[in-house]
Amino acid sequence: MNLRRALELLCVITPVISLIPISAYAKEALQPLTDTELSDVNGQALMSMSYIAPNDAANKMSGQGMGFYKLGLEAEMELNANIKKLQLGCGGMNGAGGCDIDIDNLSLSGIADTRDGRVGSSAKLTNPFLEFAIKNPNSASQREMVGFRLSAEKALGLLTLGDENTDGPNGINQLSGALKIKATTGTAVTAARSMTYADTDMKINGKIKLLGSLLQPDFDTNDYNLQLQSTNANLAINGTTIYGTRMESAKLTGSATISDLNFGGDINASVKVPLISLLPLTINANGYISGLRANLDIDEDLGFIHKLPLNNPFSLSLQTNTVHWPGAEYAANRGWWLAIEDQIDIGQVNPSNPIEVTNDILKQVVPSISNYLTNNPPNCPLGSCLIAGLNIGQVNLSSANPLYFPIKDLKLATQNFAPNCYGNLKFC
Repeated sequence: MNLRRALELLCVITPVISLIPISAYAKEALQPLTDTELSDVNGQALMSMSYIAPNDAANKMSGQGMGFYKLGLEAEMELNANIKKLQLGCGGMNGAGGCDIDIDNLSLSGIADTRDGRVGSSAKLTNPFLEFAIKNPNSASQREMVGFRLSAEKALGLLTLGDENTDGPNGINQLSGALKIKATTGTAVTAARSMTYADTDMKINGKIKLLGSLLQPDFDTNDYNLQLQSTNANLAINGTTIYGTRMESAKLTGSATISDLNFGGDINASVKVPLISLLPLTINANGYISGLRANLDIDEDLGFIHKLPLNNPFSLSLQTNTVHWPGAEYAANRGWWLAIEDQIDIGQVNPSNPIEVTNDILKQVVPSISNYLTNNPPNCPLGSCLIAGLNIGQVNLSSANPLYFPIKDLKLATQNFAPNCYGNLKFC
């Protein structure tokens, strides 16, 4: 929908409103009131109009010749709606091959976690309004409308996107706008896996105590097979603003504290012993890695975000150029634009599936293990570790640099939601 079509729609709606007979709402006989009686009467207009001049202090585009006209409804509106397919700005000013906004199965209701609760409730829009951005408002010959905005001073309700929380993305296909994500926490589980030279292309080296402190030969090996067990990771996700045109994914950052990571397996080492030169040993090693920290880099498809509790201002706008609307923290890009001004709480980030420990992550761990085994040689009296195994014990990596832990497309456990439908339908 372009600006011309939007204005045509407004021209159709306005006469309909003006035809509502005032007499239908007035008493048949009006009664005069004294000045004293009038002083006890309070009232408020249903409609309000305001104007922000180009050089007004409240104008975030001051000095750019942009004025803002606002028509507001001083009321609270309730709305429960399902939209099967919302597409705005497909092709158009931002180019072919996409849409400014493309969302499947959008539902707006009151805040509830059950079907009956959602169907039987409505979102509340406090003081909804329509606003126009007019360039050169004081010049009849150069006056130009560059955008309009549908908004409300506050929206309270539950907005859901897609039909259900699955292992694959659904709901948001493309989004233009600004959404502020609140900082949050969560817990993930790492997947168990093996660690071999083929995975890392890196040797493990260090020292072993064969005769206590008297004999501590060096070793290095590319022949090892250690099994890493699954463990927990406590996540801390930074707050961020998702901002841009035709976005398909969100970039989130954070940190993780990884619980003790148990390992066990064989290390086939060539130990450098004086007089013997090389002593081949097959070490049955076991222990655990502690103090692992990681910097998270999460590339999250927007189709995994399904549940947005609203308790904040919001707006949907269309503009031919970048417009910084009054009260908005971020300027809106050209085309259709959705903005939710206050932070959205997406709940705890608890991935439903284990997080894969990639080879790139293992490559960051190996040097720290080698450094630890060099500075803290495990005790292995000559020959005994061949029989009883070598208990490496704790490999404390708390002083090591945090790992770089890239994560992609997490299914979020807290993004489950009830459909806004009776019966068993996922969407209606």
